[in-house]
Amino acid sequence: MQISDLPYPDPGVPDARSGPRFLLWLGRGQLGGQLKSLCWGMLHFSGVAGLPYAVGLGIGAVADREPNRLLLVGALLLGIGVAISVGDAMLHRTAVTNWITAAARVQQLLARKTAELGSALTRRVAAGEVVAVSTGDVEKIGWFVEAVSRFLAAVFSIVLVCVGLLFYAPELGVVVAVGVPLIALASLPLLPRATKRADVQREKAGKATELASDTVAGLRVLRGIGGEELFLGRYREASQDVRKAAVRSARMWALISAIQVVLPGALMITVVWYGATLVSDGRIAVGELVAAFSAVATLLYPLRHFEEIAMAYSFSRPSAKRAARVLSLTRTDAAAGRPARTGPAKAPAAGGDLYDPRTGLLAPAGRFTAVVCGDPDLAGRLAERLGGHPMDEGPGADAESDAQAGAEAGADSGADSGADSGSGAGAPSVLLGGVALDELELDTARTLVLVQDKDPVLLSGTLRELFDVPASGAVDSGAALGAAQCTDVLDALLQSAPDGTEDPMDARITERGRSLSGGQRQRLALARSLVTDPEVLVLDEPTSAVDSHTEARIADGIAALRAGRTTVVLASSPLLLDRADRVVLIDGGTVAAVGTHRELLRSEPRYRAVVTRETDEEQRLGGLELTELEEALTEIEESA
Repeated sequence: MQISDLPYPDPGVPDARSGPRFLLWLGRGQLGGQLKSLCWGMLHFSGVAGLPYAVGLGIGAVADREPNRLLLVGALLLGIGVAISVGDAMLHRTAVTNWITAAARVQQLLARKTAELGSALTRRVAAGEVVAVSTGDVEKIGWFVEAVSRFLAAVFSIVLVCVGLLFYAPELGVVVAVGVPLIALASLPLLPRATKRADVQREKAGKATELASDTVAGLRVLRGIGGEELFLGRYREASQDVRKAAVRSARMWALISAIQVVLPGALMITVVWYGATLVSDGRIAVGELVAAFSAVATLLYPLRHFEEIAMAYSFSRPSAKRAARVLSLTRTDAAAGRPARTGPAKAPAAGGDLYDPRTGLLAPAGRFTAVVCGDPDLAGRLAERLGGHPMDEGPGADAESDAQAGAEAGADSGADSGADSGSGAGAPSVLLGGVALDELELDTARTLVLVQDKDPVLLSGTLRELFDVPASGAVDSGAALGAAQCTDVLDALLQSAPDGTEDPMDARITERGRSLSGGQRQRLALARSLVTDPEVLVLDEPTSAVDSHTEARIADGIAALRAGRTTVVLASSPLLLDRADRVVLIDGGTVAAVGTHRELLRSEPRYRAVVTRETDEEQRLGGLELTELEEALTEIEESA
């Protein structure tokens, strides 16, 4: 794999059972690149290892006054120099390629997992940890993958030097052959402690990153309540903890580095002292002593790679563990209790009902269904669940309540299939046409059911690029923008566009749509969702940031544009609820009542309390007069 070939057509299925297994899987995935790097590394280090012997031969030729042999040694040194230069350049090139391709593979895997889990990812893993994995951890994993081939080439050169000395100068070769392994292994007892300190540093850094991301995300709220200094103080404390942990970790690695300097120095002194004694006794020649000294000095370079591989592994192991943890998450609920699937399910036929067996919610095909939840958090989780993500356990999650809720929903709508096919703990996933969404291929599930949450994201780019999304083609951008009441948004984009831009579709949107108001961003996101024209569209509070007049027109636009298509809106606004064909009240995690908006206002106190914001005292005294409420609603409709 070359850098120019990135991204991978398919990054593969990782072995996410543990951090070391994940690293091993990455290594197996690029054996070709590792072998190339190893071959170039062996060429480079072979030249480094051969340099002392060539120098010894040259000194011997000078001492023996043999000019012809000296010329041969010069040619040999030239060849060794070329081998060192070419090998080093290509080793660096291939090793960096291994680093980048490994990091790219991990990033692709993380991006695919993020797309698969959606917003459910940050409910299972802290946001700071996700950020740490996708940035710093990816680099550390790539570092280890890169260092492996260099380390193996360094081991080859060390063995080559030691074996060569045993044949070239046996007396000194024995000293070097015994001393080098001791030097290489001297740091092993310190590695567990160094790794532990590195893990503590990573943990504290992850917490600090999470605190920083949470603070930035809630900065507007913090400013409103005057909590900036409080959170700033918390981040200062967290960053100081990271600094102290980093210093403790650095001290241990400094000790390991010192060992890698002191012990080779001691070996060099021993070789020189012992070699000088041998020369004075006439047991070896001066050239042999110089070759042995040069060999030991040369070994300092490959021995550094022992320290590097130890550091790379100790830093990458916790990073790989965190990455494996994220990559091991699945869409399905582990507590579902269903038998394992042998393969993806077949997509349901068009026109099927959307049914949630856990809450008992049934959205008949082709109808506009509104859902009212007294708990906004429950509404958000329910919206994600309707998109195929499992919802947290809560009231009504047991089999008995599922069956009862499903039977009530099915009886009310006249659709028996919902209760029959979805009740009980054996089918915890949302069903579309009787098929569980989490049994479908992810792309198929996303095509069938689209969920727009409370805070949709607008990426930077032109408006045309914003609407360049997978769609059926039945709804054009103009119709979607009109239904979402985006006329003023288009005017605002044109006013801020450079001179010469006449088509609002060519106007640019800043990062996350920051140049637009909250209501404008919300309407653009709604128009983008309408363009996709999915079989089932789930909207979570799509008009919470717009005024009542605009909200009424948007409600009419959604109802008209989505006629004959299944639409589910989670909201508590009377203007939206009154346009719905069917309104479902969720109370305590299950369906509590089903009917039209006005029917539920008359007959269901819990519904009336949520929609009209009645207090407990108002409910006890009888609440508002329904006739007055209906008159007020009629006036709002007429004025809109």
